[in-house]
Amino acid sequence: MTQLTTNQTPDIPEEKAAGPWREAWTGFKKSKAALAGAFIVLFFVALAIVGPLIAPEGINDQDVTERLMAPSSAHWFGTDDFGRDILSRVIHGARISLTVGFFSVIGSVVVGSALGIIAGYYGRWVDTIISRLFDIMLAFPSILLAIAIVSVLGPSLRNALIAIAVINVPNFGRLIRSKVLSIKQDEYIMAAKGIGMKDARILFSHILPNSMAPVIVQGTLAVATAILEAAALGFLGLGAQAPAPEWGKMLADARNYLRDAPWTMIFPGLAIMLTVLGFNLMGDGLRDALDPRMKN
Repeated sequence: MTQLTTNQTPDIPEEKAAGPWREAWTGFKKSKAALAGAFIVLFFVALAIVGPLIAPEGINDQDVTERLMAPSSAHWFGTDDFGRDILSRVIHGARISLTVGFFSVIGSVVVGSALGIIAGYYGRWVDTIISRLFDIMLAFPSILLAIAIVSVLGPSLRNALIAIAVINVPNFGRLIRSKVLSIKQDEYIMAAKGIGMKDARILFSHILPNSMAPVIVQGTLAVATAILEAAALGFLGLGAQAPAPEWGKMLADARNYLRDAPWTMIFPGLAIMLTVLGFNLMGDGLRDALDPRMKN
């Protein structure tokens, strides 16, 4: 029998030697749909960052002599009923929609994860109270609950962001609660308790890091939902207020010109559709890459 010398190491396949996140990235790159979604998302993120620098006109530059002009070389997306350049407003609207999407989901993840970890780890009456709270919130259609919250707080973009964050808390709370319930019975968690490790350290050092994969997937998909909900609130006049170039508000302002000037609705609608499609494709790719059951 031959033995390994000190300079020799056993051959380990590269895929097995790689860490879980590197394996997930390798799996993500294999999906063309996921890469297409990531490209769309990166495009709109870049648009939101550099948009004010590349927009051909200001968002409120008006010229009533050019109102409702069809797309042309002077105005690629045409103009609205005030003679404002629709391309410039769509570009600026990317920053508003993505801001609402990202920050509302961050708020939902933070609050929902905290409540879900507490409910799943401590159980008993704590779990009962938090779970019933989630059930009550989920009993209402999400958009109706968002409308109710904004009606109480007052119509504004900030209040719409708060409402969207609140209605998504139960989704993340229940997701991470179920993950914690399965993880807390593992041997390494029981060993940590046995050596006297404090609950806070167990939660933040062991349970939370091992519960993040489904949260990342759900968070990506939730950004798409949040953008749709922000557009719906804006369309109803409960989100961004004039003259902010929020895509849902632009659709609401253009609905009276659907027959005479359809481009006033087409381009904001396409922006919403493409952004939501990008996040959905990327979320599906992340789910396939991070879910062990999807691996061969």
